[in-house]
Amino acid sequence: MIKKLTASKKLVVNPTVFFVSLLLIVSLIAAALIFPERMDRWLAAAQTAVTSNFGWFFIVAVNAILIFALYVAFSKFGKIKLGGENSEPEFSNLSWFAMLFSTGMGIGIMFFSVAEPVSHFATPPRPAGDAFATAEQAMDFTGLHWGLHAWGIYAIVGLALAFFGFNRKLPMTFRSLFYPFWGEKIHGKRGDVIDIFSVLATVFGLATSLGLGVIQISAGLEYLYGWEISPLFQTLIILFVISVATVSVFAGLDKGVKVLSNVNVYIATFFMLMIFVLGPTLFLLKSYVQNTGSYLANFIDISTWNDSYAASGWQNAWTIFYWAWWIAWSPFVGTFIARISKGRTVKEFILGVLIVPSLITLLWMNIFGGSALDLILNGNDTLVAAVQDDLSTSLFVFLDNFPLSQFLSVVAIALVFFFFITSSDSGSLVIDNITSGSFGESPVWQRVFWSFTQGMIAIVLLWSGGLDALQTAVIITGLPFAVILLVLCYSLHRGLKEEWKRMSKRSVGRKEKPYRQVIAEILNEE
Repeated sequence: MIKKLTASKKLVVNPTVFFVSLLLIVSLIAAALIFPERMDRWLAAAQTAVTSNFGWFFIVAVNAILIFALYVAFSKFGKIKLGGENSEPEFSNLSWFAMLFSTGMGIGIMFFSVAEPVSHFATPPRPAGDAFATAEQAMDFTGLHWGLHAWGIYAIVGLALAFFGFNRKLPMTFRSLFYPFWGEKIHGKRGDVIDIFSVLATVFGLATSLGLGVIQISAGLEYLYGWEISPLFQTLIILFVISVATVSVFAGLDKGVKVLSNVNVYIATFFMLMIFVLGPTLFLLKSYVQNTGSYLANFIDISTWNDSYAASGWQNAWTIFYWAWWIAWSPFVGTFIARISKGRTVKEFILGVLIVPSLITLLWMNIFGGSALDLILNGNDTLVAAVQDDLSTSLFVFLDNFPLSQFLSVVAIALVFFFFITSSDSGSLVIDNITSGSFGESPVWQRVFWSFTQGMIAIVLLWSGGLDALQTAVIITGLPFAVILLVLCYSLHRGLKEEWKRMSKRSVGRKEKPYRQVIAEILNEE
C-alpha cells in the first residue's frame, strides 16, 4: 500500500499526487492566462518539434501496440481471467459495450464524423486520381484514425491496469505498470511522478474535450436558432452539464455512468438509423462493404505510410495528431475500462475492447461520412465550404440536407450533451481513483470536486481563448506516454507469464490433491 496514503472520513488521498497535481494545474492555467501569446508560441513550437521529428516513432509505437494486443488475445494468456478464476463480470455485455463506446469516442465521433471525411476529400493525403478514388481514400484514412489502432491503445492500457489491479492487488494507476521493474519502489516518489503526469494528461484532456463539446453545442444552437453565443452562455452550458454529471456521481458507477451510457447508445442508434433510412440507403450499404474492404486491403500501407517523399505536412496534422491524442487519453480511458472489466478473460477483454467498438465507430463514420461524400459527389459544394470554414457547424450543415433536419439537429445536440456528461462523470471517477491511490472508498465530494475542476478549466480557457493551446499541450504529452506504453507491453507480458505459470501449477495441484485441500488453498490465496 502507498505509505503516504491519508485516509479519513473527510479525505482519502495520496497527498503528494493530489496536492502537487492541483498545484501544477493551477500554475499551468495561470500561465496560460497571464502569458497567452508566449504560451501559444512555445506550445506551437513544441508541437511542431514533436510531430516533425518523432512522427515515425508514433507510427511504429502504435502499430507495435496493436500487434501486441492481438498476440495476447490469441495466445495462451487469453485464458487468464481478470480478478482470478472465480471472478464474474459486474456488468452485462450491453452495458459494458455502452460504457466503452460512450467514454472512448463519444464527443469525438459527433465532432468529426462529417468534418473529417469531407476534409480528407477536400485536401487528399495522397494523389488519388478521380473524385471517386479520392472519396474512397478519405474513408480509408478516417477508418485508420478511428478504428483498430485507437482501440488497440485503449485495450492494452486497460488490460494492464486491470491485470495489475485485480490480479496483483496493486493500485489501479499507471505506477503499478512498473512493478516488474521497480518492485515496492512504485509506492514512493517514482510512482508519484508517474501518477501526477497521468492526472495532468487526464484533466487537461477532459477539459479540452468539454471545450470541444460546448463549442459544438453552442455552434449548433447558433446555426439553428440564430442565438448569439457568448462565453457567458457557453459557461452556463458547462455548469449545467457538470451539475447533471454531479447527480450521476452521487448515483454511483452502477446507476450513474451505466444508465447514462445505455441512454447514449439508444439515442445514438436511433440517430444513426435515421440518417441511414433518410439518406442514400442503398449507397451506404454498398459503400460500407466497399470501404471496409478497402480499409482492410490497404491496412498495412496506410498504417505504415510516413509521408517520407512528399512531406506535405498532412500526416502531422492528422495521423500523428490522432496517435498522440489517443495515447495522451489512454490513462483516462484505460483506467475507466479497467474499472468496469473485472471477471472477463484476457481474450474476451481484448476482442471486446478492440473489435466491437471499432466496428461500431467505423459503421458510424461510414454512415455519416459516406452520406456527406455522396452529397458532394452529387454536386453539393456548400458542405465542403462549411467544413473548411468551421468544423463545429459541419454536422448541422450536413443535416440541413435531410428531411426532419430541425428534429435531427436537436437530437444531435442532445446526444452531444449526454456524451458530454458521461465523459465528465467517468473522468472524475478516474482522476479521483489516481489521486486517492486507488485504495478504499473515497468520499463522493472528491469526485464532485474533480468534476467541477474540469468544468472550471474549460470555462477559463473558453474565456481566455486558450483552448487550442491546451489541446496542443495534450498532444505533446503523447510522446513520453508512447515510450511508457511500449514499456507497459513488456511489463504486462512478464506479468501474464508469471500468472500463467501460477495457473498451471494450480491446475496440476488440483489433479494430485484432495478436492477439499485444493479449495482451501485457493481461498487462502485469494
